[in-house]
Amino acid sequence: MEFDAEALLLTFIAETEENLRVMEEGLLSLETRPDDPEVLQTIFRMAHTLKGNSASLGFSGVAEFAHALEDQLERLRKRTRAATPELVTVLLESIDALRQMLPVAVEGNHEIEPRHQEVLRRLAAGAPAPKAAPTVAIPARGEEAPRASEQGHTLRVAVDKLDRLMTLAGEITISRGRLGRMIEELGAPEALEAHQDAAQLHTELQELVMQVRMVPVGPILKQYVRTARDLATAQGKLARVVIEGEDVEVDTTIVEHLRDPLTHMIRNALFHGIETPEVRRAKGKDPCGSIALSAWREAGSIVIELADDGAGFNRDRIVEEARRRGLADDPEKLADPELYRMVFEPGFSTAESVTEWSGRGMGMDVVRERIAALRGSIAIESWPDAGTSIKLRLPLTLAIIEGFGVGIGGETYVIPVERVVECMELPASVRPGRGDAQGILELRGEPLPFVRLRSLFGAAETPAGRESVVIVRHDLSRAGIVVDRLHGQSQAVIKPLGELFHGVRGLCGSTILGDGKVAFILDVPGLLDTVLSRGVSAPAA
Repeated sequence: MEFDAEALLLTFIAETEENLRVMEEGLLSLETRPDDPEVLQTIFRMAHTLKGNSASLGFSGVAEFAHALEDQLERLRKRTRAATPELVTVLLESIDALRQMLPVAVEGNHEIEPRHQEVLRRLAAGAPAPKAAPTVAIPARGEEAPRASEQGHTLRVAVDKLDRLMTLAGEITISRGRLGRMIEELGAPEALEAHQDAAQLHTELQELVMQVRMVPVGPILKQYVRTARDLATAQGKLARVVIEGEDVEVDTTIVEHLRDPLTHMIRNALFHGIETPEVRRAKGKDPCGSIALSAWREAGSIVIELADDGAGFNRDRIVEEARRRGLADDPEKLADPELYRMVFEPGFSTAESVTEWSGRGMGMDVVRERIAALRGSIAIESWPDAGTSIKLRLPLTLAIIEGFGVGIGGETYVIPVERVVECMELPASVRPGRGDAQGILELRGEPLPFVRLRSLFGAAETPAGRESVVIVRHDLSRAGIVVDRLHGQSQAVIKPLGELFHGVRGLCGSTILGDGKVAFILDVPGLLDTVLSRGVSAPAA
């Protein structure tokens, strides 16, 4: 009987990767529920399946390793061994080894490498490896695991095909807008009605395409349970990770870009936030620190929060480092949100010494860079001896946004709607300073920093009539963008900027309007960073 060997291998790889992930999560849960028979049965069944599938495909090395893992799990099932932290450690090392062996076996090498032979030896003896600095691996991008429907039917689709599908949907949106405008100008009511019916169908299709691309954030958040465990163990600390909102869905592209930022945030929480058990006891805390990873939707965005119950940010050290680096004249006078924003500067570190894990000031600048590339923002709150909260606010998709159009001279710019709080007429008392690129106006008794797009982008024409202020969210604060005209809300298909605009601050993409003209999409965080970083206090969002 003929069969597709390549398709068989792809299925085997995808199923094995998913099974290894579930086994890892189960092993981590054994440390708090060592006698849970259901968890033990699930892990054992998957190890048994991996052994059988590997043997049937001729992957002798993987099969041998899986057999040794199955033996240890059988002892746990029969209660002849206890799920001690030491045993769980070597079982987790075995999962890592199997992940590394899998692609090698698929390429045709079925021998067990020396490094994996050593893990196999410890597995057979149930002994952990000597304590060493952890190696935190970030999984490579691959196909997402399928999500079962209520009937259990699934279909694996390559991400690049979904990307192309979304691109085509976006192109149709642009063409539909131009066609609708032409029909209106022709004054053909029947044609316009038919076009509107087709537009409704297209909108439903586009929403469906976006839903297909959505994946739950749970799998990526659960990876950090293992990361936190390994890092804490290496430092002689105790920490647990609590996950909330794992069913919240976001575009698959955004999920992939979250890996690096979350890894750095977890590392910082464990290295600089969570104290040692002895210190925590002295403070009256639980010796085991807690890190909460939460996700929820809010105002058309997804918010991911990492909150720990550690020592909190050391404000005095941040002030001292900011002054030493010349980031602010009087950093001690800055409000907490402005001061904490300093930690995202490249090379910024408050560590007293450089260690193998931290102290070089690398990490948080990477977080800011990656989140900014996703059109997101970061907000930090911290409390002495009570912990720190870092919130990432991200769009649900990178392909299409609801945009708010504004006019400067003869040009149109688009602001993401999720950033917009309200619009108002620019007060007459501010208008004499039209040449200023930025300033402060009073909003309901509080100062509001603003930036004038006309001056910032060098528009030649003088504004006719009144100007307007679009008030936008930025981290934990608000700021204003002064424009000539307000065009209102519409859907915008995001197009990347060319090399000519690489590094231009304040722009994150472009879109094609209904009349065929190109409009720039404003990068609100990048646009306002310059204003807010100068220490101007702004009302909380």
